[in-house]
Amino acid sequence: MADTAYGSCCVDEVGASHINVDCVIHYGHTCFSPTTNLPSFFVFGKASICVADCVESMSKYALTNSKPIMVLFGLEYAHSMQQIKEALLESSVSCRLDPKPEVHFADVPSSVMFPSKDIKKIKGLQELACGCNGESGTTYSIGGLTWKLPQGQSMDDYLLFWIGLDDSAFANVVLTFNTCEIVRYDANENQMVTDLFQQRRILKRRYYLVERAKDANIVGILVGTLGVAGYLHIINQMKELITGAGKKAYTLVMGKPNPAKLANFPECDVFIYVSCAQTALLDSKEYLAPVITPFEAMIAFNRGSQWTGAYVMEFRDLINLPQMEAGDQGEEEARFSFLKGGYIEDFENQENVEEEREALALVNATEKALQLRNNSNALMKGNAKSGAEFLANRSYQGLIMPSENTSPEPYLIGRRGRASGYEDENNKQT
Repeated sequence: MADTAYGSCCVDEVGASHINVDCVIHYGHTCFSPTTNLPSFFVFGKASICVADCVESMSKYALTNSKPIMVLFGLEYAHSMQQIKEALLESSVSCRLDPKPEVHFADVPSSVMFPSKDIKKIKGLQELACGCNGESGTTYSIGGLTWKLPQGQSMDDYLLFWIGLDDSAFANVVLTFNTCEIVRYDANENQMVTDLFQQRRILKRRYYLVERAKDANIVGILVGTLGVAGYLHIINQMKELITGAGKKAYTLVMGKPNPAKLANFPECDVFIYVSCAQTALLDSKEYLAPVITPFEAMIAFNRGSQWTGAYVMEFRDLINLPQMEAGDQGEEEARFSFLKGGYIEDFENQENVEEEREALALVNATEKALQLRNNSNALMKGNAKSGAEFLANRSYQGLIMPSENTSPEPYLIGRRGRASGYEDENNKQT
């Protein structure tokens, strides 16, 4: 299969269903998101790396820090991990380092994936695990990598050493473990990269988008995957969340989003992008409206929720979270908007489908009620609560057929011939 309908890191179940395949062999970079219907086999590739230089950089970094190191890597470097482990062991023995650096490596458990029918059984970022000897701990899983920490330890106790490129997989790790110290070894340039200011700056940008989403009235849900297990469940969960917050939700399926596509929906104040973890972050600076993730939507539309700094990229980690019930006591109170600099009130919850049908008939009658006048007596449109009200407030609403004369117009016979000379023009010349 060639081009994919959505992100190239996901298994293209849509394209595979066109030829009724039994399984998919996925080559190249992958996010390792669980599939819905088809089993998959992954071929990660074998990117070149200088093992000696990587081990030397890792040893120097380990000696300058007292914390243990957890080594994470891009899947294209999985073939070299065993050589790096052996070279690191030989280096520590020959140098007779005391104390020896404590370095742990993540593992790639398998290159085969079977479809996940039950979304409740899909493994999240961290799971409690019990070993054969009765030792309990926490198992972490992200982007096809897994590792286990002993009981009583957390990721904050470790330093992260990433081997690979500055790509979407690395951005996923940086945002997920944003409280950990992280360094990256660039295998192409054979050098260490310790300045991750640009990656951490993304968190500030995402927090700003959350504040903008709180002031939104019309929300568009962008379907960014049709193959990742649980995508239908999270879409329905987002609809309930938006409706419970008194906002209007529209579901949009358009393949890979771009500014031109989303510009066709100017009534949407914000978009929620439901996709895999490695394609969820869209740089929405060129878009007319911000594009946020389901995790950011839960912070924005749940009254009283605050961002603690933790960031969730995988939407399957949000499926089992308890949902806040709509209609809480503090929901009727005004909310302070940091962007508008004042208190605002959210719209009331939408009741049923019948009100939506009657909205079109009541749009013209309520349009004047939606208008406000400022001190200079100039009209200012109020914020629309649905696409119908937004259309009524637009100056151009499409072609309008005249309603006075309902009888059909007589037909006319057009010109015949070529543009260089029509038949009626030739007759005039003769």
